[in-house]
Amino acid sequence: MTETAPRPTLEAVAARAGVSRATVSRVVNGAAGVRESLVEKVRRAVEELGYVPNQAARSLVTRRHDAVAVVVAEPETRVFADPYFALQLRGISKELTAHDNQLVLLLTEGREDHARVARYLAGGHVDGALVFSLHLHDPLPGLIRQAGVPTVFGGRPGWDDTAGAGAVYVDSDNRGGARAAVRHLTELGRTRIAHITGPLDQTSAADRLAGYRDAGPDPDPALVARGDFTPAGGERAMRELLDQCPRLDAVFAANDLTAAGALRVLRERGRRVPDDVAVVGFDDMLQVAEQTDPPLTTVRQDIEEMGRLMARLLLGGLDRGAAGEVSGDLPAGAASGAAAGAGPAGVVLPTTLVRRASA
Repeated sequence: MTETAPRPTLEAVAARAGVSRATVSRVVNGAAGVRESLVEKVRRAVEELGYVPNQAARSLVTRRHDAVAVVVAEPETRVFADPYFALQLRGISKELTAHDNQLVLLLTEGREDHARVARYLAGGHVDGALVFSLHLHDPLPGLIRQAGVPTVFGGRPGWDDTAGAGAVYVDSDNRGGARAAVRHLTELGRTRIAHITGPLDQTSAADRLAGYRDAGPDPDPALVARGDFTPAGGERAMRELLDQCPRLDAVFAANDLTAAGALRVLRERGRRVPDDVAVVGFDDMLQVAEQTDPPLTTVRQDIEEMGRLMARLLLGGLDRGAAGEVSGDLPAGAASGAAAGAGPAGVVLPTTLVRRASA
């Protein structure tokens, strides 16, 4: 049996660098007040010995775990099937990795999962939480507040300002993007424009429905069908719309996956796209939008950047001792909401229409 080599100690690093143990500890923990020449000696010794700080001991000094919980309020079957979540998680992961933080993924599907996540967050295992895909009446925001964990939300909070005091979020301009989509279809001469919604217990879907209604006169209620942000939901809704309004000439789908499902049904029913029915989606997920037949005109939101910005706001707030405070450099075109502590404070990223062959 091969013997494991002893793990390098703080004392060994100090001896190699020719400095005190206290100096090594300050350098390893990122404390100020150490001359740059000594910092370089310590770093060189750390690299030569392969020293890895004891995270438990370091946490006692810094009171930081260098770990962030990412809570997705969806079942795992949805999270791993929808490329939206992969893009947002990639953005979060890139930002956390750049700051040497670990990502702890927590998924929720039912009441027992909510309790489990709340216990974990309250247990002091992470420095903060990033939470997205919340639904109205979801107990997670209340449980997180009780746990006292600094949090940034993905998407506009759906609770009222009193319950959401101090809540910080990152979102895209869902309503404005939906208006742009419908106006584009109107400019193409389409007059019977249908909408397939997302789940209306999520603010992104509700805002896109509001944008659809903003862009023209009150639509025929029969031109609105409820979907669920999935291809299957898009298929069901498209069949419902064609049965009720066979003369419709355009569809604005609440996301790209929904649009992909709608396109399949239109093809099955012999409707030519865009000749007979023009279709616009929302997201601009390239692995979906560029692979549909025909390629999908859609509203682009920078999903990966939303994830990066969520992590950036959380880490910046932790460094300042006021987690989630909305300040600092924001992406071009982003709008900042209310100040933290005075109701939800948000950063809203712009959207753009991307024209392809479907409309």
